[in-house]
Amino acid sequence: MTTEVILVFGIILAVILLFAFEVFPMDKISFCIIAALLLTGLVSPEEAVSGFSNKAVITILCLMILAVGLEENGAISWLAKGLKILKNWPVVLASVFIMIIAGSISAFVSSTAVVIVFIKIVAELREKYQLPPGKLLLPISFASILGGSCTLMGTSTNLLVNNISSRYTGERLGFFEFSYMGLLFMGISIGIITLFYKFLPKDTGGLSENYDLDRYLLTLEVLPESPLVGMKMGESFMFKETDITVLRLTRKGVDRNLLDANIVIKANDIILLHCSLENLQKMRGEGYFDIDLDGKDTIASTQSTTIKKVGVSAKKNENESDDGEVEKEDRTETLLLELLLLPGSKFLGRDLNELKTMLVPRAIPLAVNKRKKLTILKTRLHQSNQEFTRLHVGDRLLIQTDREYVQNFEKSSNLAVLNQFEGGPPATPFKRNLSILILLGTIVLAATGVFEVMTSVITGTLAMLLFKCVELNRIYEKINWQIIFLLAGMIPLGIAMSNAKADTWITEELLALMAGQRPMFIIGLLFLTTMFLSSVVSNNATAIIMAPIGISLASGLDLDPKPFILCVMFAANFSFFTPLGYQTNALVYSMGIYKFKHFLVIGGVISAVLWVVGTLLLSAML
Repeated sequence: MTTEVILVFGIILAVILLFAFEVFPMDKISFCIIAALLLTGLVSPEEAVSGFSNKAVITILCLMILAVGLEENGAISWLAKGLKILKNWPVVLASVFIMIIAGSISAFVSSTAVVIVFIKIVAELREKYQLPPGKLLLPISFASILGGSCTLMGTSTNLLVNNISSRYTGERLGFFEFSYMGLLFMGISIGIITLFYKFLPKDTGGLSENYDLDRYLLTLEVLPESPLVGMKMGESFMFKETDITVLRLTRKGVDRNLLDANIVIKANDIILLHCSLENLQKMRGEGYFDIDLDGKDTIASTQSTTIKKVGVSAKKNENESDDGEVEKEDRTETLLLELLLLPGSKFLGRDLNELKTMLVPRAIPLAVNKRKKLTILKTRLHQSNQEFTRLHVGDRLLIQTDREYVQNFEKSSNLAVLNQFEGGPPATPFKRNLSILILLGTIVLAATGVFEVMTSVITGTLAMLLFKCVELNRIYEKINWQIIFLLAGMIPLGIAMSNAKADTWITEELLALMAGQRPMFIIGLLFLTTMFLSSVVSNNATAIIMAPIGISLASGLDLDPKPFILCVMFAANFSFFTPLGYQTNALVYSMGIYKFKHFLVIGGVISAVLWVVGTLLLSAML
């Protein structure tokens, strides 16, 4: 064993420990790797930064941008919106159906994005139809991992392994070449999860608190020229949106708490809504209510999202002044701030109307989130609207203000700024459908071989940008740059292994150890080793370390390298028995619904079965 090989193994061991004990964030570990490889002379400066220009990394970045475009335009939510039919299904059948849907979408879209969307959907199913999230979220996470293993662009791991295969063997994997195996693995796993259904935890709290799925109270006044005047309540957007609850209608000072779809909306009605932040932003963006900085939040007659200048009434044409002259739009950037009221705040005891005279200029209170649980909200509406929205310690206030005033709230000792929400253009059905068509076009280009996967996704990304389905500033904010830097740092580690002949040394040792063993045993051992390593470090890091070893083993045994490449790819993805190795598992585990034993038992059984089935399938290819 040479000094270079010892250095490489030392760095790999250090990386594994850093990942396992989470000493540093992923991106910081990546820079540590690059620096260590450079300082030890294991790679050249060009090789050290080659990860940033690697085809697989660029492809993964473009796939993330496509996923952002789909999410920004509501495509993923729209595709999954039909799940409300599950309210009348037995929970076990609903779980199976949701797993199939999540797995199918994850074959083409980032599994993390899919799981985040389904977390929101499950929260709504829990609140409206009492479907327990504990029975659904872990199956969704597992299904998204398995679905991502069905196509070449399903996960970043697949793309990385394909890139390594091309570099070492000159062969590329086909887009659907291994789909039949992925579908078989997913079918087996869904069956196992269904058998262990009763082992999954029942309903628990914490879902809303962890993911901002709780709701805000919003009071709106109907202007005389509003298109809602004369419309039945059931025909309005308030009843059509499942995530909006109409709590009260106040007409001429009289409150009506028992509402039905046939009530006709009249001018000057005051409506109290209970809705999620997502729907509040959607209403604001689509012009269901407008904001007059001199007046109230109103359901306006205009469909414009333009914020008027001070003193320009929302009743006027959006560009017309009192003198009939055209006013210029205020180009100041506005955003939403979520504020937490702390003891001693001057806003305590005030209602939303009183706040309008207390806030900085051009800051408008929109809604309040009450600290106390409002699960039986309609039975508690004995107060007036004004009293009901009066603020107390722990309440969260949503305001709209100009970016320049954010620091005023950040410096306040009795307020905490929890979140900032950018006010981008609203999603439209046209943009949603266009985003889906762009994704389908990208898949067709890659699947038919017209372009390579990288060329296809770059083309799809360009289409998203040209048609303004996603803006670059949103891409910068929503891309998980930690993953990009992780990949860029891990790829030079694979190059260092090759430069130092560490992969050759490992192969020679393994071949000597496995002399006389059947290929099935070797593939089974490679599968098991990769799977265990993936449970400690990330699946991408595992693939980068193990793929060259698998290819070298096949070469040393004079066997077809394809089964060994697929072995590493599948095994690196199949991290089920701990919540650490895969991001979606960590996501659902962090919510406090599951314990480690749920992953260990259910994930352990799935991993064991897939190990046996995978070994048999892959060895049959030799």
